[in-house]
Amino acid sequence: VPNLTGNTVRHLYFCSCPPQENMANPKEKTPMCLVNELARFNRIQPQYKLLNERGPAHAKIFTVQLCLEEQVWEAEGTSIKKAQHSTACLALTESLLPRPAPRSPTMDVNSNPGSITPTVELNGLAMKRGEPAIYRPLDPKPMPNYRANYNFRGMFNQRYHYPVPKIFYVQLSVGTNEFIGEGRTRQAARHNAATKALQALRNEPIPERPPQSPEEQKELDEGSDASKSEISLVYEIALKRNLSVCFEVLKESGPPHMKSFLTRVSVGEFSAEGEGNSKKLSKKRAALSILQDLKKLPFTPLVEKPKLHYKKRPKTILKTGPDYGQGMNPISRLAQIQQAKKEKEPEYLLLSERGIPRRREFIMQVKVCGEVATGTGPNKKVAKRNAAEAMLLQLGYKASTCPQSPTEVITHYNPSLKYITPLSLLYIIYHSSISYITPLYHLSLLYIIYHSSI
Repeated sequence: VPNLTGNTVRHLYFCSCPPQENMANPKEKTPMCLVNELARFNRIQPQYKLLNERGPAHAKIFTVQLCLEEQVWEAEGTSIKKAQHSTACLALTESLLPRPAPRSPTMDVNSNPGSITPTVELNGLAMKRGEPAIYRPLDPKPMPNYRANYNFRGMFNQRYHYPVPKIFYVQLSVGTNEFIGEGRTRQAARHNAATKALQALRNEPIPERPPQSPEEQKELDEGSDASKSEISLVYEIALKRNLSVCFEVLKESGPPHMKSFLTRVSVGEFSAEGEGNSKKLSKKRAALSILQDLKKLPFTPLVEKPKLHYKKRPKTILKTGPDYGQGMNPISRLAQIQQAKKEKEPEYLLLSERGIPRRREFIMQVKVCGEVATGTGPNKKVAKRNAAEAMLLQLGYKASTCPQSPTEVITHYNPSLKYITPLSLLYIIYHSSISYITPLYHLSLLYIIYHSSI
């Protein structure tokens, strides 16, 4: 550290730990924020100045200077912001300026762990005690000792004044205990009442519940299921007592932005009405009203319904005699025979293909329960069909009599035959895969083959 005259203090400081560690918690104030508070308390202006920038483009080092009155600090960082935080850390450590008094932590509604509001905490405590927490809003009253500022200038401001703020009150009942809460809003009043109830009931022992009869316990279990809505409970009770349920919207009133609906629910001889700013809410309130009447009905014992025994339908047995499916395709015929026998389906495998490109010959193999048969053909489809036909004959079934199309009849032409009539050769050429060749080429090919066969 170089020695300098006067009150000026210059330091070259490089913070080994990055300032991001101080900013891990967003609620904690950064060093620059604390320096700003210090400067505001002493009524001075902090000044940051970039002094130097060195190093390659991918590893820059910045030097920043901070001035507070006559005190000066310098620090380095890999970015301008980090260098400013490092300088602010150094200033907070070595500054001789008077510090502001630390503020006392303010009690906020959501300052407790997990942001659990007093109303939520009270609901949990009330469930343990078996006493529901019921809030009843009271009429708001104007704030006492409120003095408005009537020193307005101009006619416009004299005609329009701010309304007098009100204080909202809420009455909270937990069992036999009652509490009054107040606040600037209705929700704040509920929180205030819940806080008072927690202070009074938190240390009290949980009351023991008296033993209940089986009928009362059954009815309590029906209505205390928190996962079911009031509408579901109405339908369940009506179903157990074989009663019909009908919801009907009776009236819809109010402007479009403030609709009011009136819904009536009828369960057997009982009926109730509910009102709300939506159809769903009015239906829920109507169900809640009629639940009180349904729970007063006498207990009905559960009657177990006799189990009905249904006769199993016999499975259709397919008779696969030697004559079965003679008019079917051999591939489908063989597959159905195997399914009727509840055996494994046939497995087809292409063994080889041979011949010239225009006259290919494929050899297909089929395997059924250890039996193997093969079939040949000018394409895979015909070879597979011939293999299935050979397997059927091998298994003892009669030959298929399925009619074949003319193109399939032609595909059975054996190119190994040496002698063929010209008329048959012409018919084969015009229906073969090379039928798109010009007629002149056909005639020349016919002439060559005809004379060579002679």
